[in-house]
Amino acid sequence: MSSPLSDIYQLQDGIKTKRISSYDRTGANKDFIPIAAGETKTIAQIEGAGIIKHIWITISCADPMIRRNAILRMYWDGAEHPAVESPLGDFFGQGFGMNYNYASLPLAAAPADGRALNCYFPMPFGKGAQITVENQSDDPISSFYYYVDYEEHTAMSDDAGRFHAWWNRAIAAPERDVENEWELFEEDHKNPQNTHNHLFADIEGKGKFVGVNYFVDNPSPMWYGEGDDMFMVDGEAWPFSLHGTGTEDFFNSSWCPKEVYCHPYFGYPLVNTETGWMGRTHCYRFMLEEPVHFTKSLHASIEHGHANVLTLDICSVAYWYQTGPHKPFPPMRPKAERQNMPAIGVRDIMWWRKAWREAKGGGMLWGNEDNK
Repeated sequence: MSSPLSDIYQLQDGIKTKRISSYDRTGANKDFIPIAAGETKTIAQIEGAGIIKHIWITISCADPMIRRNAILRMYWDGAEHPAVESPLGDFFGQGFGMNYNYASLPLAAAPADGRALNCYFPMPFGKGAQITVENQSDDPISSFYYYVDYEEHTAMSDDAGRFHAWWNRAIAAPERDVENEWELFEEDHKNPQNTHNHLFADIEGKGKFVGVNYFVDNPSPMWYGEGDDMFMVDGEAWPFSLHGTGTEDFFNSSWCPKEVYCHPYFGYPLVNTETGWMGRTHCYRFMLEEPVHFTKSLHASIEHGHANVLTLDICSVAYWYQTGPHKPFPPMRPKAERQNMPAIGVRDIMWWRKAWREAKGGGMLWGNEDNK
């Protein structure tokens, strides 16, 4: 099995190691740039061929949601449309505008408290690269620190897949207007399709899918993870070449976990702490040993609850490589549509109990009278 150390001793000609960073050009210690509210700044503009090997970012801003309100974009080979488009925090594996420690092989959020964002996905290009950050907050980013470490090559093969990442958010409703997980209210529903699933990516071209960050906010205490993953390769028919058995299974865990766990390839760096599985959870899986190969297209998705029976707020960032040009992404959701849903708390549960008592005619009610 190969590792990053397997050929570290091999010497190569024709490669130059370079860096673009926010260092103070005067020699002083103001090693950052500001980004005004509403401003877009190019943090890297590279000519010719090469491979970006590492990106590090940390920021200071009064906006507590700046990680969702700042947009990261990357362009390869002079393309008009970005190959990477995502809120800054979500791209690096930080959901809900939060910051928390997170460690995987290609992405990490390092101390203090996950405020140091790192990416090790290699990003090849043949005719230039550009990285921009747009501050869609009403507050300025007072300090934006960054490194972009890259190799300069004499040429880059057109067959080298270009790195892509796309953020998607959907507040999913039950397909049949009943939250019937675990067959609580009706006979088990069936879903012989992917039409109503949460979409990870809808890709045209040749490439390989290498992973996803998945951020779910659950407004009920019911387990959110019965939804199957489905990968439709090259337009094939259902049930597809890759059809999973449940959300926690796809993310390489089991039995409805609520434990923080970080493996180089998969994990749960953030788990809900409310009743049952109510609240916010972040799962990730990087398919570095078993990428999903496609030659014409890939439709990657996951159910929101078994047969799409749950209300869930799902945000995801999918990562893949493909030859260009790629199909342009749908327009990025405006800032107002990227904010978190309100947290469900004890007051909401008491209102649920009040409605239950009224529906049952009052009297001595524990709250589980219809539980079979």
